[in-house]
Amino acid sequence: MNKVWRSAAIGAAAVAFSIGSGFNDARAEMVVLKATLTAASEVPPTTSQGSGQGTFNFDTTTRKLDYEITYSGLSGPATAAHIHSPAAPGSNARPAVPFENPASPIKGSATLTEAQAAELMGGLAYVNVHTATNGGGEIRGQIAK
Repeated sequence: MNKVWRSAAIGAAAVAFSIGSGFNDARAEMVVLKATLTAASEVPPTTSQGSGQGTFNFDTTTRKLDYEITYSGLSGPATAAHIHSPAAPGSNARPAVPFENPASPIKGSATLTEAQAAELMGGLAYVNVHTATNGGGEIRGQIAK
């Protein structure tokens, strides 16, 4: 019986220490976001047969965004690709996160500013891929939970 009380006391002390030390507060929330890139989502829409998918993992504490975007069927090689914000579907915005290499698959990470993080979490960010034929963007997808 004494061992049970001792184990309970040690467990309670560990919980109290973790709460008092801020251990639980330091845990990041990881948010998974997705984007489906289509020509119809571009503003204005394009006639491209291209399409793509994006997966984004966002750490709300460090504001680190990891991304992977794949696409195919474009009118030609990608000349640029970015995350743009702030913009709701149907409107355009400035590039916020440029991708170093626009070739599929696009993989990397970026640390967002507080404003960019708020825009991302508010559904006001999109990813698009540009080509020589469609300099303003050939395919686009809004980034959402």
